[in-house]
Amino acid sequence: MRILIADDSDVVRRGVRGILSSEKDLEVCGEARDGLEALQKARELSPDLILLDISMPGMNGLEAARRLREEVRQAKILVISQHDPLQLLPSVVAAGADGCVDKSRLSEDLVASIKKIKCA
Repeated sequence: MRILIADDSDVVRRGVRGILSSEKDLEVCGEARDGLEALQKARELSPDLILLDISMPGMNGLEAARRLREEVRQAKILVISQHDPLQLLPSVVAAGADGCVDKSRLSEDLVASIKKIKCA
């Protein structure tokens, strides 16, 4: 599964890349720093999954998810946020994303969440 990571934090992007590096069937194909760059990279790279931070400068993750859902329909979208995923889930799903993961639990939950979405 080819994955695009979109987060304005270099530290978060490196951390996600590190978490995914041990998974043979998951490949990071690109990175973006904001919603507009995520749109551009998703068009160019045709990832299978886009990990999308909800709080980015310029275009936030919810607006980016709406646009990505229209323009890159084959990709699954998983929102990552430091806010409670259960409270965000209705907004995330309404924006066209497939799920949400708490940033503070990425090392514990990210791979399982990706695999769950992959099978859906």
